[in-house]
Amino acid sequence: MAIKTSVAKGKVRALRNRVLVSEMHFGEQKTASGIIIKNDDGTTRGIYPRWAKVHNKGPENKDDYEIGDWILIEHGRWTRSFTVDEGSGEVELRMVDPDCILMYSHEKPDGVQIGNEYSDTQGADIRPEDFMR
Repeated sequence: MAIKTSVAKGKVRALRNRVLVSEMHFGEQKTASGIIIKNDDGTTRGIYPRWAKVHNKGPENKDDYEIGDWILIEHGRWTRSFTVDEGSGEVELRMVDPDCILMYSHEKPDGVQIGNEYSDTQGADIRPEDFMR
């Protein structure tokens, strides 16, 4: 669990063609029927693109999506989060590489599950020794 060290105050905007996103989900999930799905970050099941909401985009970014749209980002193509208080409460933001945006939606995607090929958990954990000679 990360320790919050500081919160930046003021308006934040993306530079050049970068994109700032919020509402990217990590951790435990709960289905509509109440089933709790454990946190899969750090396992093979956890390596998949993630949806996030566009908070801001730089002035050089001419892509079709707008602020408030949802974008699907290639796994790992985002920065660590930072917290900003823009006056209406704290928001956790991440910067995204605009070249790694796979698709966008005007509405929040519902029920999208990527990575089901490892849902049986067999061989789903990443073991560093498998990659060593």
